[in-house]
Order: sequence, then C-alpha cells, then structure tokens
Amino acid sequence: MPPITAMAFDFGSRSIGVAVGQTLTGSGQELPPIRARDGIPQWPDIEQLIQEWQPNHLLVGDPLNMDGSVSDFCLRARKFARRLAARYEIPVELIDERLSTFEAKEEAKLRGHKGNYRDEPIDSIAARILLESWLFER
Repeated sequence: MPPITAMAFDFGSRSIGVAVGQTLTGSGQELPPIRARDGIPQWPDIEQLIQEWQPNHLLVGDPLNMDGSVSDFCLRARKFARRLAARYEIPVELIDERLSTFEAKEEAKLRGHKGNYRDEPIDSIAARILLESWLFER
C-alpha cells in the first residue's frame, strides 16, 4: 500500500492550525496557521497548501465537549470539514480533539512560549498532535 499524505486542521474562529505528514514516517510537521475571520478561512491559502503538499486525506479536529456532546463550535468545525470535502474532493475525516489544546499548551510551555497565544499561536501544534495521533493508529 503506498504511503498516505494527510493534512490536519485545528479549526478556530480567528486562526486554523495546519499540519502535514505521511504514513511512511508516521510523523507530522506544523505549518503556519491560516487566518480566519469568524471561522471563515482564507481559502486561497488553503488552496495553496493543498497544491503544494498534495494530500490524499484531510483531517479536521472535532471539538466535542468533554462529555462527548456536540457544541455550537463543533457544528462550525464540521461545516468547515464539509466545505473542505466539497472544494477539494479529498476524503475528510473528523478526529476527536478533546484534550489536544491542553497537550498543545503543555508542549508550547516546554518550547518556551510565554502563554500569550495571540503572539505565539498553538493552533498548528494542536493540528500536528491530531495528525500524529491519526498516523499512529495506521
């Protein structure tokens, strides 16, 4: 089976984290986050990433509540996932992202981030964590 290149997105209302990786190495690489306005991404930036990396699979973090219930924000992330699927005709999978932001914040602290997430966003760290979790399951 040939390696799968996957791209993961950590949906946010102002910024969408992005990471790319593949099944051959099982590792991911953080990419600069995509700016968004009220959850609407800069689609040309996503288009450029899709063209550059040619992913076979797209992943979107599904921000479920800790009890597994669906929130309004979860519905917005799922809408983003549907739009990705419609625009690029690449399989899109939702990934449970509970605790990924916590993990990303912990990793950012280890990297020396001061906790100002506007100046030092962690969105792409979270996207890489989601991606590597998905890759590990393969």
